[in-house]
Amino acid sequence: MKPFPLVLSAPSGGGKTTIANALVAAREDVGYSVSATTRAARPNERDGVDYHFLSPKEFERRVRAGEFLEWAEYSGERYGTLKVEIDKVLASGRHVVLDIETQGARAVRRCYPEAVLVFVVPPSAQELMQRLGGATGTRAGTLEARLRRAVAEVAEASIYDYVVVNADRTEAVAEVAAILDAESCRPSRNPELAGDMAELGRDLAALADRLTRK
Repeated sequence: MKPFPLVLSAPSGGGKTTIANALVAAREDVGYSVSATTRAARPNERDGVDYHFLSPKEFERRVRAGEFLEWAEYSGERYGTLKVEIDKVLASGRHVVLDIETQGARAVRRCYPEAVLVFVVPPSAQELMQRLGGATGTRAGTLEARLRRAVAEVAEASIYDYVVVNADRTEAVAEVAAILDAESCRPSRNPELAGDMAELGRDLAALADRLTRK
């Protein structure tokens, strides 16, 4: 079976990172594409595990060298997906999970037509606001900006192959896992099936011939 990229996108607070981490932890056939960023590492983050933490100069050098599949800027910091990270996981025979936004998803689809795109949404607008800290837990300006960005992201849902409603984390992870399993069974991802089906056809024909001769 040919491994493929699995793209998870969602509005901020939608739960795509949680789902991605759960899949990687639970399945041996899945690996994670570690993104690169210019922002500083947080106390609980490790370089090469959570992100590749790059200086702005190094990030720009890699952009100019064509090493990024996609990149974008948020709040003054750059984030991007390195091509080598995707190819490294695929070469190991595992599906590669990418936790990226809608612009990045389009770039993945262009470079990897076999990729599967899944858009994760909250069960309601009110629920998303609560996950973002609620009207009293987040500065109004920050919350408003995130909600307006979510409006634009939800409008991109039609470019995805699947939409998963993340009302319950366990159920959402199970749904994405089921998508992964179903997509893995496509004949186009299993070139050996052609030979297997040809052999089965010959065996069936042989059985039919025996019955004819009786």
